[in-house]
Amino acid sequence: MSLVGKKFPSISVDAMSEMGDNLKINIFEEAVNNNKKVLLFWYPKDFTFVCPTELHAFQAALPEFEKRNTIVIGASCDTNEVHFAWLNTPKNNGGIEGVTYPILADTTRNLASALDILDAEWVYNEELNDEILEGSNVTFRATYLIDETGKIFHESVNDMPLGRNVNEYLRLVDAYTHVQTKGEVCPANWEEGKEAMNADRLSTAAYLAQN
Repeated sequence: MSLVGKKFPSISVDAMSEMGDNLKINIFEEAVNNNKKVLLFWYPKDFTFVCPTELHAFQAALPEFEKRNTIVIGASCDTNEVHFAWLNTPKNNGGIEGVTYPILADTTRNLASALDILDAEWVYNEELNDEILEGSNVTFRATYLIDETGKIFHESVNDMPLGRNVNEYLRLVDAYTHVQTKGEVCPANWEEGKEAMNADRLSTAAYLAQN
């Protein structure tokens, strides 16, 4: 079930900073208390293959998100210790050295379960006469954009082999900010600087006639 339009779950989760500090982060409170948008992206595992390319891509775009009053936070179900080891592994050895945003360590899977993004399913096993967990029990590549009130205004989930396009999240932040500040709606393929529309039939007709 989609969580768009709803408040992000107010759950505190362990996290690791670039400096090796053990943190507790509540995404909802990060947004509301700091009056900022939050981009939270989940990836399956540390020390894997597509994952470091994404963490470095979000790092490269971090100044652009900061210009847009947006906090970037990564997340997986690995431990803080594993995060710190990966943060201290050089980029040319598959590591994420140089990443400066915090990374959630949802080892309890409380938040991932609340978001329903785990590759896991309980199935009945006749031999054991009990349910067992099937799947990797790690998260898909889920991404959430949360506004300054803690409301989710975008969510997306990629299967594990599919890396994300970081620029699309910048575009979505721009579009949502335009809606917030201008009261207009953003048509397909809208980008900052392009024409938007009023939310009525005549405005849509006029836009379609010109595009």
